[in-house]
Amino acid sequence: MVLEATMIIIDNSESSRNGDYSPTRFGAQADAVTLIFEAKTQANPESSVGLMTMGGKGPEVLVTLTTDVGKILTGIHDTKIKGGTHLTTGIQVAGLALKHRQNKSQRQRIIVFVGSPITEDEKTLVKLAKKMKKNNIAIDFINFGEVDSENTTKLQAFVDAINSNDNSHLATIPPGPHLLSDLLVTTPILGEAGSAQSGGVGGEGSGSGEGAGAFEFGVDPSLDPELALALRMSMEEEKARLAKEEKEKADKEKKEGEGSGLSGIKEEDESTPLLKDDEKDDGEGSSGNKKDDDRMDIA
Repeated sequence: MVLEATMIIIDNSESSRNGDYSPTRFGAQADAVTLIFEAKTQANPESSVGLMTMGGKGPEVLVTLTTDVGKILTGIHDTKIKGGTHLTTGIQVAGLALKHRQNKSQRQRIIVFVGSPITEDEKTLVKLAKKMKKNNIAIDFINFGEVDSENTTKLQAFVDAINSNDNSHLATIPPGPHLLSDLLVTTPILGEAGSAQSGGVGGEGSGSGEGAGAFEFGVDPSLDPELALALRMSMEEEKARLAKEEKEKADKEKKEGEGSGLSGIKEEDESTPLLKDDEKDDGEGSSGNKKDDDRMDIA
């Protein structure tokens, strides 16, 4: 399994308010960030993920490298949409954050969401790419929103300059009714996170000979973490439901068992006399006979 330290850079510029991706460009990124975190940490529990923005006045590190998804979600929630983008500065800051990773055996990777026009020229980007390559940093770009602009050409030039053994990728995702995260699953960017994906750096994958039956529910969580998570949650919910039904059934049978010992006893009304009519008649009859006997004795 690939052991990586990954910094995710999200685009929180004013362009991220656009609604051509569901629900918005920023909302689509938020969903995809969670997916990337799950893919990386499931591929290797010791992998860590950080989060930063590149919009506003300048890049800002929201979460340093962590294995806690709660911190990532909090960072996304606290992000404000503002200003333009600072792509080159954001990548440099992410590189510094990776340099200070605690586990030096982790491979370094930056994943950048680009959803607004790139202001830097191609020459500047290529120069930065070569610098990142010398520092052994792989960079993936998720190009969306401005796919018909010069962004695609500039980003492709960056990836060509930094690529080493196909360790960096460019995924261009056009707008549409689909979710950004759904199409991201099919790209090499997430394929690198899973050991079952061949062709990537450190990919140990499909050569292992393990079929779909080797995974829980027949799904490789590194290839489709959302589906695997949904199936796992569904199974847990079904187990909880069955356990609840069994408990309710056992409690009901227990109550019925406790009540059966007294079920044959009829509760008498308070107005019911202590002596029944036949007993009362017998008592009166015997007393009458006694009086007759007494009279006979006196006579």
